[in-house]
This record gives sequence, structure tokens and C-alpha cells, in this order.
Amino acid sequence: MISVAEARQIVRQLKFENRVKSTNLKNALGYVLAEDLTSPIQMPPFNQSAMDGYALRLHQKPSYRLIGEVQAGSAENPVMQRGEAVRIFTGAAVPDDAEAVIMQEKTKVEGLTLIINEIIKAGKNIRPAGEQIREGQIAMNSGVRLGPAAIGFLAGLGIEKVNIYQKPNISVVATGSELVAPGKLLNRGQIYESNAIMLQNVLEENGFETEEVMQIADDYESTLEVFDRLIGSNDFLIISGGISVGDYDFAGKALQELEVNTLFYKVRQKPGKPMFLGQKGGCTIFALPGNPAAALSCFYQYVLTALKQFSGETTFSLPKLSLPLKHEYHKKGNRAHFLKARIEDRQALILSKQSSAMLHSFATADAMIYIPEDQSYTAAGELVEVSLLPFGKCHLLER
Repeated sequence: MISVAEARQIVRQLKFENRVKSTNLKNALGYVLAEDLTSPIQMPPFNQSAMDGYALRLHQKPSYRLIGEVQAGSAENPVMQRGEAVRIFTGAAVPDDAEAVIMQEKTKVEGLTLIINEIIKAGKNIRPAGEQIREGQIAMNSGVRLGPAAIGFLAGLGIEKVNIYQKPNISVVATGSELVAPGKLLNRGQIYESNAIMLQNVLEENGFETEEVMQIADDYESTLEVFDRLIGSNDFLIISGGISVGDYDFAGKALQELEVNTLFYKVRQKPGKPMFLGQKGGCTIFALPGNPAAALSCFYQYVLTALKQFSGETTFSLPKLSLPLKHEYHKKGNRAHFLKARIEDRQALILSKQSSAMLHSFATADAMIYIPEDQSYTAAGELVEVSLLPFGKCHLLER
């Protein structure tokens, strides 16, 4: 059995052969850039009007002679003399001779004469060519995860295709003869299967798709066959249940027979002690506890990090804060605790119903509190490590 710190370190040191592919920018959302991109143009490409108004060639008088108009997208470039003005619109190219743009609210038009009612300096309301980026400058570095703003920025530079790191092929298997699909009638001793759909959705929440999602009964031969097939065709296999030491826990036995290289088994934490990490060929295998809250805790703390690393994010972890605990906490035993929590009044509140079998508190949590294994008592107001959950509604900034 290893510590949480040791387990985190082993996950961070996993080595993957990142695969790169070229894709249209419109399909790159959520992927990680696999190249340094230089700007093919300067942005803006020309001196650009920041608002609707009038482009001026400045002189000392408040009146200007109107000589034309430039709309956004127009190639017009009127020659201007001192004391002349051109009607202009937001985003339009400022004439080469113009020195400032005055907003229309600060003007009055009388026939072909423009009257301005403020003192305006050269450069006012003009976005200079290349203000955002110069041609040939690095626009974006390799390793950046492409969100909507990044894609919009690159599109604005005229970039159509990018090289990205491919995401892994992932399959999910939930084990247990007691599991029944929702919608069917429960017999005595049965429960509804929730881990497979939970893991599938937490993968989708973080931008990953699944190849197969399935549930198998506690049968050794079928477990062995399914694991062997999925290990051979996936980059990641995520298993829930069957990894403990019960008579019908066959996941660990099957992985051993398949000669999966064990990187660790069992972590000094609660929930989620009976967790397994191993590799065989090009497949990384996480076997998570069958209890739903334990499985989800392990996913957020370990599996997600590995998936992000495979996809090109080399330093990923859930966002962490140090926040005061809202009330005292007595920890039993010598294992580290991951506690479902909410952030209220800029403090971390531990929720009730922390059992590894209960998802209700997870469903309303926006964070997880980490209590180290050597810390048995945490006083109210003492700072604790808090991981922010992606799907939670964080109240940290509420007043």
C-alpha cells in the first residue's frame, strides 16, 4: 500500500507516445495544440477604427470638412488634407492620412461640416496595425488546450488547420453480478448499475469519448476474455469493481493472469483504498473500487490526470485552493481522506453522508477536501487543500 503522494507521483510519471493529427480549426475544441504557431499576418492588419465616428486629419479648429465615408470591409483610403474628416465605422480601416477618430456622440454635423466638442489627441480611438500581434510572432505555444477564445483568436489570424494531440481510446467496464440496468425490476440482492454511466459521463464532461461501455457479471472466464480484448484495442481501460479480495472479485486475478505490469495497488486513502494502476503494451489500466463515490473520487484525483497527460497536457490537475475549514474535523484511522465539500462564505464545508457507497453528497458538491494521513484533527478556520470539481457550482466568489 502506498501514500496519496506516491500514487500522484506515479501517475505524473506515466509515459505515453502522444499521437498527433492535423484537423480543421473548427473541430479542434478541447484538444491540445501540438505545435508552436506563428502568426501569418499582423493583427489588426491595418489601423482600425475602435468605434463609430469620424476619422480626422487634425488641425487647431473645432470644425472639419466632410469628404467621404469608410465602412467596415471597405478598401477605400481617401486622401485627406488638414482639417478634413471622413465618416467611419467600428472595425473599418482608418485612412492613412487620418490621425485620430472621434466618437460620433462628441460631434455635430451641419451639411458638409463636422463640429467636434472635445479636444482630441493623435491616436485616439485607433487600434494600430499589429497592436495585438505582429507577423511572424508566436501566436500560440504547443501544449495549450484549445478553448473557444483560442480558436477564435487563431481563426482571426486566418489559420484554418492545426496539429493537435489525439485523445485516447477509452473503454469502461463495470463488474458485478448484483448490477441491473436502470429501468428493469430489482430482485432481492440486486442494485441498479450506476458506475458505468457515471464514468462515461465524467469522461464526456472532460472532453473524452468512450469506445465501449459495458457491464459484466462476476465470472472469471468472461472477465478474462473481456479484459484481454479491451486491453488489446484501447489506450485506457477503466474498470469499476472486482478489484478487492472477495471470493468473487475477479478483476485483479484476471489482470494478473494477463500479465499486466502493476504500478501500484492500494492507496492509503478513504474512500478508494483498493485502487489499481497498471500497464500492458500501449494500454493503461485503472481498476477502481466498486463503491460509486470511491470510484469517482479516484477518477478525479488520478485517472483524469493520466488522460490529460496522454492528450498533451503535461501538468494537469484539478484546480486547487487553500481555504479555511468551516468547522472542525476529527479523522479516524491513518488513511488520507478525500471529502465531498461545498465552498460557502469563502470557507470549505464538509458535506454529510461521506460513505464511499453514497453519491448524493457528490451530486451537490463543488469541491473535494484533502486531509493528509498524518493529520487526525483539523480545527475550524484551519487552511485545507481544496480541489475544485469541474461540474460543481463554486460559491467562492459569491458575496
